[in-house]
Amino acid sequence: MNIRETAARLQDFYILSFRALLDVFRRPFYLRETIEQMDYMGTGSLFIVFLVSLFIGMALSLQISAELSALGLKMYTGKIVGLSIIREIGPVAIAISFAGRVGSGITSEIGSMILGHQVDIMRVHGVNPFKKLVTPRVVSAVLMLPVLTVIGDAVSLAGGYYISVFVSHQSGSFYWSQIREILDFKNVFSGVTKPFLFGYLISCISCYMGLSTRGGARGLRKATTSAVVLSIIVVIISDFLMTRVLLIALGERI
Repeated sequence: MNIRETAARLQDFYILSFRALLDVFRRPFYLRETIEQMDYMGTGSLFIVFLVSLFIGMALSLQISAELSALGLKMYTGKIVGLSIIREIGPVAIAISFAGRVGSGITSEIGSMILGHQVDIMRVHGVNPFKKLVTPRVVSAVLMLPVLTVIGDAVSLAGGYYISVFVSHQSGSFYWSQIREILDFKNVFSGVTKPFLFGYLISCISCYMGLSTRGGARGLRKATTSAVVLSIIVVIISDFLMTRVLLIALGERI
């Protein structure tokens, strides 16, 4: 891929991302499609979010308890686990899981419609395929990923509690008191803000790759793989950038 082609594809992606935001406020509003996508992205992702979050919380608590035990500071496990999950690990881990399940599904679905000429049929019948296919998915991802992140954080904290109390034999009440202590505005705001951006980026990338699908089954496979890989890379990079911005905006020392 040469520089000119890369620049053209980036331009198309930026246009898609911008149009996805503008079309939210334009008629017609495809409410049914949006609700269906919210169900697919939200309810359909609960199991994997629960499973991933539970074992992340347990593994993190186990590792931190072992390290702090050598320093005689094992009682602070809850605080470190809580901060790590709420501000960083939770949003990023759930976003990556979301990209793997939902992002790949969006790309393969839209890509199949492109290859099956269903998008062309929509245009023939006077339906704006961009408005009908892209906007409901972007809106649903932006709304559902923060909800999944909050649920995942709660599950991770519960997994950390199990390890702290039943494996490391710490005080359960002290564990939760530390969790309540870190649930201030700065930490909660940092952890809840990121999923909105992640959901927007993942859905835009997935829709773009789906609409760009060419070349039959092999092209669909390539588009789906590229969507997931690019989404994961963009999530990790944007997490770093957003963390930097939030630390400065919230007046925290670095």
